[in-house]
Amino acid sequence: MDESDVVRIFDTTLRDGEQSPGISLNLKEKVEIAEQLARLGVDVIEAGFPIASEGEAEAVKAIAATVRGPVVAGLARVDAVDIDRAAEAVGRAERPRIHTFIATSEIHMRAKLRMTPAEVLAAAVGGVERARSHVGDVEFSCEDATRSDPEFLAEVYRATAAAGATTLNLPDTVGYALPDEFAALLRFLRESVDRDVVWSVHTHDDLGLAVANALAGIEAGARQVEVAVNGIGERAGNCSLEEIVMAIRTRGDVRGIRTNVQSREIARTSRLVSMLTGYAVPPNKAIVGANAFAHEAGIHQHGVMVERTTYEIMDPVDVGLEGSRIVLGKHSGRHAFVKALEELGFGNLSADDVERAFERFKALADRKIRITDVDLEAIVVDEIAQDADEFELISIQVAGGTHMSPTATVRLQHGDEVIDESAIGDGMIDAACGAIQRATGIEARLESFTVSSVTGGIDALGDVTIVLATGDGSGSSPIRRATGRGVSTDVVEAAARAYLSAANRLTRLTARDQVVA
Repeated sequence: MDESDVVRIFDTTLRDGEQSPGISLNLKEKVEIAEQLARLGVDVIEAGFPIASEGEAEAVKAIAATVRGPVVAGLARVDAVDIDRAAEAVGRAERPRIHTFIATSEIHMRAKLRMTPAEVLAAAVGGVERARSHVGDVEFSCEDATRSDPEFLAEVYRATAAAGATTLNLPDTVGYALPDEFAALLRFLRESVDRDVVWSVHTHDDLGLAVANALAGIEAGARQVEVAVNGIGERAGNCSLEEIVMAIRTRGDVRGIRTNVQSREIARTSRLVSMLTGYAVPPNKAIVGANAFAHEAGIHQHGVMVERTTYEIMDPVDVGLEGSRIVLGKHSGRHAFVKALEELGFGNLSADDVERAFERFKALADRKIRITDVDLEAIVVDEIAQDADEFELISIQVAGGTHMSPTATVRLQHGDEVIDESAIGDGMIDAACGAIQRATGIEARLESFTVSSVTGGIDALGDVTIVLATGDGSGSSPIRRATGRGVSTDVVEAAARAYLSAANRLTRLTARDQVVA
């Protein structure tokens, strides 16, 4: 195979993925994910939308300055201010790209942009020319392309390619297309534009067709596909990175295509993104779900024991679900702990991060006989996520019983200040969450509460996911939702950590909205 057979993987987890309701990653979390994406071997990392906020711009700058290997892209509308901000943000990247876009569907031009087609065409050309004056690698997208007039699309793509766009992206922004019509549209555009560019596809899962549409686009000649880890993104999400990569790997011999992704990093990348975003992976999720390689039916079990390929079309090893097993306990020392972190891909942690994670590990080891690699990843990522948070949990004490009301006392660190607060609740978890609410001063209502286990056994790590919301939906008080996640062998402590994580995310979301406003 030559380079024409390589499908480039454009990862938008840090841009479109972070636009999922309730997700707000801080700078350190974004860099951590970007470094793992580089280890995964994606071709392009869309690091963010720099004009959205100062924090977003700083995160893109940090990724551009530290991550090597993939192209680092910044998203921008065709507006000059957007493009200049994106250029500044990706300026220190080894391989910078500006990805600029404008809507081309009749509904978007009339209702949102209030521009004529001629004005949209002129703005698209001007935006690409300005982006090209900053960088040599420019991608252009027609937002809502699948509901746009095909002839107008061809006109816009021809003009932007002539203006210097090196990649032309066909987005199914609202997940409207069916695979056959999506492929037909791309074939029409390739024939009509007839330029030496890379064609890309960006598909959404509103009808559950994101991966199918992306594969149809590849069949029609696209050689870049835009994806997100675990399929996260606006509304029903984006095309899932792990699904498209493994579909190409598993059936690549039929289609004669491949990717540059190191597939054994997939499971680790999925877990990291899930932990840092607070978005749990469903058990039945293809490739990375807990049940993806599990067998319960007797016939299946017998078949797999005799010959794995009877019921498995992929080897779990190929996605990183097997390999070296880390066995750590309370007698393990710091050297063994650090080596285990390095083997898990956490070799770039600061000394402070390692120290905090080691203390959490030793505390856990006193309560859990055997600590696996999944346990270790969970507690380390939980500690990493706390960096740059407004409030940090120092300690929690709870008490309750048949003849006394459940009470909880928490101690939080807020900058240089230590805050102690107590609360009474209907149960110990309710009391713990109430104490944290009093300590943080963040008034929020609990929308959902989910408990699961990270690993099996009676000493499993409890995994608590909480969704908090503020506001009443009015213009002066918009509804803001944030997801928090916490892990511990004690479900009350896990709940407290999850509640505090969600409260910290609400703080960041509020600050971000104020900057954008």
